[in-house]
Amino acid sequence: MRAPLAVYTDLDDGDDPTPGMDLLRANGFQVDYAQSRDPDVIAAAARDATALLVGYAPIDEALLERLPKLRVISLLSNGSDNVDVEAASRRGIWVATVGPVASEEVATHAWALTLALIRRLPYFMRSGVEHPWDARPTEAPRRLSELTVGILGLGSIGRRYAEFASAAVRRVVAAERPGAAAVPGVGTAPYAEVLAVSDVLGVFLPLTKDTRGLLDASAYARMPRGAHVVNVSRGAVVDADALLAAVDSGHLAGAALDVFEQEPLPASHPLLEHPRVITTPHVGFLSDITDAEYVRRQADAVVTWRVNGRPDRAINRVAVRS
Repeated sequence: MRAPLAVYTDLDDGDDPTPGMDLLRANGFQVDYAQSRDPDVIAAAARDATALLVGYAPIDEALLERLPKLRVISLLSNGSDNVDVEAASRRGIWVATVGPVASEEVATHAWALTLALIRRLPYFMRSGVEHPWDARPTEAPRRLSELTVGILGLGSIGRRYAEFASAAVRRVVAAERPGAAAVPGVGTAPYAEVLAVSDVLGVFLPLTKDTRGLLDASAYARMPRGAHVVNVSRGAVVDADALLAAVDSGHLAGAALDVFEQEPLPASHPLLEHPRVITTPHVGFLSDITDAEYVRRQADAVVTWRVNGRPDRAINRVAVRS
């Protein structure tokens, strides 16, 4: 009997798929690597695949129709916005994620970006280069303990970020969500009120049809003058053009972004050189632990599917096909 085929689509530069491939082969899989996000390349490589291990390649219904033997999709993140999960479910295909393995890292990164904004580090890091050593910004850094931090998205990352913030700032308030568990030290308020009171707004939302472009010009206009925005969730949640306009006008004091609708950003993008915007290249998840654990968990979900008929960390329910 021929061994089932597992195909990797794409990985980020620097990710080593070898541990995942070794785990799959040790559990009876043939393994191939398409090394592409192109649907035609993926369809050709995975025509006979039962498992697809996906980085950021878009997996839509049209591509799924070209993969008749596919039974499980395993993602290299805790997000799933690059996969049509409903279409996969209709076709009896499981979709699994790595789970919240990097929640601590992403929350830590967001808090570090927050502190860098509040302390005006982008300005002071240019002292002695772009302006005199003893020059001061137009507005001095604000005292951290007098600030209100707003949170959009109180999942595992947002809760961890709230722990950091609540120990340091005057008030932490999150947007209300029906059925959400209370978090010690964190108040809740309607979305519009959170915008209106936030000196710093931390964004930890999944990308859905409701959150795409949520933070637009009207949202920034509701925020206090001199506020900051920190986004480590998905780039498309933030209208980057409107954000730049709000920073340039002085309404927002600054922003810090680890994610972008287009990745990588072109070298000429105005976000990259803006003196009051901090950008990092989608590395909030990165640590000595997660670098290997992401790859292992992605492969492990496929292995548990073969053993149990359901992958670990499945995010959908399907009718099992023979």
